[in-house]
Amino acid sequence: MSDYGEVIQQNNVGQAPELSILIPCLNEAETIRACVRGAHEGAKSAGASGYEIVIADNGSTDGTGRIANEEGALVVPVPERGYGAALLAGIHAAQGRFVIMGDGDGSYDFSRLQPFLDLLRSGISLVMGTRLRGEIKKGAMPWLNRRLGNPLLTFVGNLLFRAGISDFHCGMRGFERQAIIDLNLATKGMEFASEMVIKARLAGLKLAEVPMVYSPDGRTRPPHLRPWRDGWRHLRFMLLFSPRWLFVYPGLILSGIGGTAAALLIPGPVRMGRLTFDIHSLIGAVTVLIVGSVLLFLGLIARLYASRVKLLPPSPRLEDFLERFSLELGLSLGLLLAVAGFSLYGYGLILWGQRAFGPIVEYQETLRVVIAGTALAILGLEVFFASFVLTLFGREWQIR
Repeated sequence: MSDYGEVIQQNNVGQAPELSILIPCLNEAETIRACVRGAHEGAKSAGASGYEIVIADNGSTDGTGRIANEEGALVVPVPERGYGAALLAGIHAAQGRFVIMGDGDGSYDFSRLQPFLDLLRSGISLVMGTRLRGEIKKGAMPWLNRRLGNPLLTFVGNLLFRAGISDFHCGMRGFERQAIIDLNLATKGMEFASEMVIKARLAGLKLAEVPMVYSPDGRTRPPHLRPWRDGWRHLRFMLLFSPRWLFVYPGLILSGIGGTAAALLIPGPVRMGRLTFDIHSLIGAVTVLIVGSVLLFLGLIARLYASRVKLLPPSPRLEDFLERFSLELGLSLGLLLAVAGFSLYGYGLILWGQRAFGPIVEYQETLRVVIAGTALAILGLEVFFASFVLTLFGREWQIR
């Protein structure tokens, strides 16, 4: 064992260390020794008041754990596979007030920890490394990831959650350990990187960035990262954590377009120059309106569910709405719309019957009444049954 082993032992007894350096790894025997040595150098040069190096070993079979232990690191075996699983185990095993994490493939320079630790000491809860505003050495990041994948996912993350950071998925970051534990992070795969930033932002934690140097990794085996698969997993996670963008905003747009078009087309055809919008356009408009209304209800229910299971913080507006909402009110509104719709539908059938139930396409005024009635009936039934679902999220049922 190297001389560094004494540092680890001293930090594991008595007072907890100020800093834990966490390195998740899977078969990184070629690079882990240099990473651990760099971490020792970085912790000392940053003036950490006690430190430890934690290796979250995700099932290595090439001696990674043995090498790390020889260099004075604490090796935590993590049988459950996955980037997030390794980091979660490492975070809970760490003892430091602050944690600085980074990959063990040699792409991050662990000897430069001072900027991270300074910001953490100043009260920042999550300090993100940024490769895109730092230096990316030749061969360190594929062109597709650098020019498309990372910028696109970062743009989406900032759009959905207003994180205000330039590199959403940088693997080197520092954080206050207890603040991150309190976020109840749960994902086991690569999307863990997104979950940490998203939940930190939603919880109101202070974020900052540190420009950094990103180097080519030092291994000869292929990387674990799968750009398309992992990129989709990040995007999927972001959308699932933003019901507004996934459901509500598209629902509002579709409902607005469909409702406006239907209102204009129900009285009769609309002509714009050489174009004429008639029955077929009305059917399309009503379809868009119904799809939009379904998305709105799904968004409302998804947002309430996410807050109840603590995936997202409670929304004051939704909670106020739910407080004022009553099942009876929802049922009454739904029945009113449904009765109006079925009445129109019935009236349309009467008009059709007066024409001996001939080809209905020849009686466009009757067909317009039937289409309008069908739309109102469907919307009324949506409101009626959605009211029961919303009631399940009410305070009365929560207490029970």
